[in-house]
Amino acid sequence: MEKVEIPSSDPVAQICDILVIGGGPAGSTISTLLAERGYRVTVLEKARHPRFHIGESLLPANLPLLQELGVAEEVHHIGMAKWGAEFNSHYHAEKKQTFSFADAWDKSMPMAYQVRRSEFDEILIRNAERKGAKVMEGCRANAVEFLRDNAGVLVHAQHGDGRQETWQARFLVDASGRDTFLGNRLKSKRRNPKHNGSALYAHFRGARRLDGKEEGNISLFWFEHGWFWFIPLADGTTSVGAVVWPYYLKSRTKAVNDFFHETIGMCPALAARLVDAKRITDVDATGNYSYACDQTHGPNYLLLGDAFAFIDPVFSSGVMLAMQSAFIGAETIDTCLREPHRAPGVLKDFDRRIRHGGKVFSWYIYRISQPAMRDMFMRPSNVLRAKEAVLSVLAGDIFGKTPIWSSLAVFKGIYYLSCLRHFHRSLAARRQRKENIRVF
Repeated sequence: MEKVEIPSSDPVAQICDILVIGGGPAGSTISTLLAERGYRVTVLEKARHPRFHIGESLLPANLPLLQELGVAEEVHHIGMAKWGAEFNSHYHAEKKQTFSFADAWDKSMPMAYQVRRSEFDEILIRNAERKGAKVMEGCRANAVEFLRDNAGVLVHAQHGDGRQETWQARFLVDASGRDTFLGNRLKSKRRNPKHNGSALYAHFRGARRLDGKEEGNISLFWFEHGWFWFIPLADGTTSVGAVVWPYYLKSRTKAVNDFFHETIGMCPALAARLVDAKRITDVDATGNYSYACDQTHGPNYLLLGDAFAFIDPVFSSGVMLAMQSAFIGAETIDTCLREPHRAPGVLKDFDRRIRHGGKVFSWYIYRISQPAMRDMFMRPSNVLRAKEAVLSVLAGDIFGKTPIWSSLAVFKGIYYLSCLRHFHRSLAARRQRKENIRVF
């Protein structure tokens, strides 16, 4: 992108230290942390809170982050306690298997929350405002220019009433989510060749939940064309979604609401949970959503959360990875601005840490529908603490010092041995997956 030379005293531009595009979990989190450190932070959010967003399931690793932001109590009041995850498989005699976060390696994070994202995201962005960030809602960023000699950026935006405004910042944070503001403009966004999926989802009322303490658990159901999520919310609503291979969504010949209900009918275990339920929202559909950008950063910008990459929601990792990237990003920007001579090193470390999260989850996501992996989830073994280590991944405990990596290597070794033991089945599954992720 061409650099332009515009003086910092340009009266047309609003001045700030850090400009954040996007007011979701990543943008709100990094804005809070940097405002607390004394920086002038401006957030541009195209919508107005509260606004709908899918992705309602948090991980235990989110809770320490919420504590540090000072919003843990607010989230507790809107959240549905989530103590674990239930996997349902018609391929196995066991039919279902429940995992409790309390059985993970680190026993200090035994639960998380299911949250209505409109409420959760508003808590985070109002917290950013309280901490000193300037939040501009209903304001869409539409162009960026990088100043010469890495002197900062100019971002041009449009308010909902049509007004145009320009901001000049020392550092730019792209937390625009699936809009991938910088990825599109830098032409660095790439379809993920190792994964491909589409999603259909809606909210229901009156769905049958699990009993007792397990009521708030997330449930996953495998079926012929992918998998379903079942996420209970505190107000009695349940989020239900189908993540399917692209060929299946391409086969749709009827209205999307009817198609979704027909798809649910293909999974008797889920259909039984919804027999008395009423759908209370229209069905939304998202196609071919797996992608990644070539870079996580530049000399004066960072990409956080979904603005950098998105793979699959099967382990509910999205919000945790977004917020964790914001914590790492806040440290990075603070060092870059206060100690410029250290910038190359800390930006390199930022890149490594941000890619780490996606890399860890990707290994399981790419294999979650493979027969050998389904077997291991439905018939878990804790050989050399392998189950505890995998539960730590499911809990999002992958950025700290919990010593899970040797045991995860054992788990992977067992998986590959199982594939070899059932070689023909594994080969057929591999070929089928290659066909499943084909782009239509």
